[in-house]
Amino acid sequence: MSTRVMLIDDHPVVRAGLRAVIEARGFTVVGEASTGEESLAMASALKPDVVLCDLRLGDGMDGVQTTAELRRLPNAPAVLILTTFDHDAQIIRAIEAGAAGYLLKDVDTDTIVRAIVDAAAGALVLTPGGDERLIAALRAPRVELTERERDVLLLIDAGAANKEIATRLFITESTVKTHVVHLLEKLGVASRSAAASEARRLGLL
Repeated sequence: MSTRVMLIDDHPVVRAGLRAVIEARGFTVVGEASTGEESLAMASALKPDVVLCDLRLGDGMDGVQTTAELRRLPNAPAVLILTTFDHDAQIIRAIEAGAAGYLLKDVDTDTIVRAIVDAAAGALVLTPGGDERLIAALRAPRVELTERERDVLLLIDAGAANKEIATRLFITESTVKTHVVHLLEKLGVASRSAAASEARRLGLL
């Protein structure tokens, strides 16, 4: 019996390309979803063996959150994360959420096919070279932000100045400055723009 695959990606062209590749190799694509929310009901009804899920899904649930919810379903499918991003923190988050592994979107067709077969069999699947990155990420110290630091960081990333951040979060400008200092220390950077860039690299944004 052919392995049943479901696709989750917010770009129709990407889904169409994946469908063509997968079906040409003998798998059955049982459904496509553009959002994490849409995928949950679909997976419950269609019962795929393997789900290929984009990491970034626009507004709403991201690929990691979607993975966690899919893995809570009865007869939960194996979930493979597909991404153009190779951030170590995202790798860890996806696997902690129950993903069978992850692949970069630029891998070749044979790698995708092997990954689907291995995931269906219960194996851990990592993009070529991903095992070294995973080990390095596990050994690296984790950056832990408080909820308020994360709020400030999100507004910094949006380009807000300290005064605007204070107004939007109902705190004093002095308190904002304190949070910014802590963010720079934790992220090991010297500027606000560098903090936002490093946070994205670590998968904190």
